[in-house]
Amino acid sequence: MAHEGNVITELVTDHREVEEIFGRIEALPPGDKDRKVYADQATMELVRHSVAEEEHLYPAVRRYLPDGDTVADKEIDDHSRAEQIMKDLESCKASDAEFDRLIGLLMNEIRSHIADEEENLFPMLRDTAPAEALDELGDKVRQAKKLAPTRPHPSAPDKPPANKLLAPGAGLVDRLRDALTGRGKKD
Repeated sequence: MAHEGNVITELVTDHREVEEIFGRIEALPPGDKDRKVYADQATMELVRHSVAEEEHLYPAVRRYLPDGDTVADKEIDDHSRAEQIMKDLESCKASDAEFDRLIGLLMNEIRSHIADEEENLFPMLRDTAPAEALDELGDKVRQAKKLAPTRPHPSAPDKPPANKLLAPGAGLVDRLRDALTGRGKKD
């Protein structure tokens, strides 16, 4: 899908891409090795997306929404739960019984988070933030995703400025590991 536009358009595009990957997982029978490939792809996308939101979207939420701190903190808590599930999933093979439980848990968590953002957060942000700010945030999010980690790091900082300082280094290491191992690619 094309990535462009303001921050809301960008993040909704990400949501659709992750949902497409989830659909591929659900279409395969339990134990199929490609379920792990798709789970890795989903994790890679979700981690990049989450890091970009934590670096740029949630500070804007704190700035523009009347109850922004509470909203941003809730969203970050959602990310923390999902990141821990992804970390646990990382060590599972598709044939492991635990894989099916964890991928189901992850899909439920992410789908709930997406629905909340698209039905509540994004409309509120669209109503309160200037259009120019949303456009600028779209550019910042796209840039952040290029440098963001691709693996879950549950103990990493999730608030500025520490997250902005550490994410590019972790991202470089993750992308190198992914390239060397072929993670997220079909045989």
